[in-house]
Amino acid sequence: MPHPRTLINPAALGMAMAAVFAAGAAAAAATDLYYERSLMAEAGDRCNLFTPQLQSALVSGREQARGAALRGGSSVQDLRGIAERARARARSTPCDSPDLGIAAQRVRSGFAGYARLLRQDFPGDVGIWKADRSVSAQRPLWRLSQDVRQGGIQIRLGIASRVGSDSLMVVTSFPDGARPYAARIVMRDRRLTSGPYLDARGEGLKTLPLQRRMPRVGPFETYSAESRSPAGADLLPPGMTSGWAFRFPDAAAAAMADLDPREAIRVEFLFSSGPSRQIYLEVGDFAAARAFLSIRAG
Repeated sequence: MPHPRTLINPAALGMAMAAVFAAGAAAAAATDLYYERSLMAEAGDRCNLFTPQLQSALVSGREQARGAALRGGSSVQDLRGIAERARARARSTPCDSPDLGIAAQRVRSGFAGYARLLRQDFPGDVGIWKADRSVSAQRPLWRLSQDVRQGGIQIRLGIASRVGSDSLMVVTSFPDGARPYAARIVMRDRRLTSGPYLDARGEGLKTLPLQRRMPRVGPFETYSAESRSPAGADLLPPGMTSGWAFRFPDAAAAAMADLDPREAIRVEFLFSSGPSRQIYLEVGDFAAARAFLSIRAG
């Protein structure tokens, strides 16, 4: 943690800026980054230190540091305490503090290039969220996506944009031509649980099957799709010639972003006859990738 007489650790922040989102950071380094980025994000919002682009980039960096710290062994409770300390320090620091001005300039130098990126991959233990800040008024496009194949089912889950409006969507197809009439996303209920369910049983988390990264019997939060339609060609992932598109409420994306990056969610498809079919996806750095999308064009 930074020395109590300094606002942030200059050496640690300088190294962080040199390799802004290096994977595999040690837990201690990741928690330091989480503290520093949380502090500066809070101070930036309160004191209007950064442009909207830089502020969003900093929030994305904060969320990725949180994910790295959790994967490195930090607990959710530890990170909540770190975030509270960072917020308290930011709120107690005058906006005209010379130390805050120096720290803000370091953030500007470190994140300026990142804020101009249009595309970024956010790898997890199992899958990769692919983020794209491109926009189009002519055709729908995926701004955030993860592709998964399990048991013959192919899906793409992510955030798709239509005429500037973003929606959490799932596109799927079934090898037997089955036609689901509904879909739902199931995840751990954050309000009734104190943290993620990770059934490691002595196995390393990086190789833990997705089915063992969420509770077996609940408690769950469930979000049903608000609409279903044949998927347009612009939304079909490679290898899928036709499929069904399901649009989910914004609350489902917000709930996913609040989960632990190590846990999983389940997408269930319902049929008029026969059992439901389901597929698991890693949460990963969904929160960081979603924050990346919010970076406005500069």
